[in-house]
Amino acid sequence: MTPETIQNLIEAGLPGAQVRVQGDDGVHFEATVVSEAFRGKLPLARHRMVYNTLGELMGGAIHALALRTLTPEEATKAAQA
Repeated sequence: MTPETIQNLIEAGLPGAQVRVQGDDGVHFEATVVSEAFRGKLPLARHRMVYNTLGELMGGAIHALALRTLTPEEATKAAQA
């Protein structure tokens, strides 16, 4: 599994999302996902949305995925901080 593959899957499942995925060992990854679809949703719901894009890969080919999920406005504020 590669960061690029995970990025492509998330982008396909959340159209319009900005996705950055990192991971060097092929099983542990970190992703930042910025999407308008997260507006009004709690962090757990946002994470579930991302996990749904990855399906059965979670817990299999992807052993661990640390997520940071933001709306575009939250991402802008975080970048300014």
